[in-house]
Amino acid sequence: MATPKRFIAGAICPRCAAMDRIRTWEQQGVLYRECVACDFLEQLPVEEQATDPIETRVTRPREDSPNEDFQPVRILDPKGPTRH
Repeated sequence: MATPKRFIAGAICPRCAAMDRIRTWEQQGVLYRECVACDFLEQLPVEEQATDPIETRVTRPREDSPNEDFQPVRILDPKGPTRH
């Protein structure tokens, strides 16, 4: 019986940097990961799977500066100021 191949949502190919093109499957105790956009193929023993996670858009460092200064946003009433 064939093991189903599953795509990893948000995974980024380490070779071509394509997102959502990595699929994975396990066969005879070996975890396989491959990119359908290029010829990347990786084999790992199943016990190494937990120690070597694949990069995803969630685990990937942000490209914009995470140390930006944030300023509060004031929400204005579209009717204008209320007078009492």
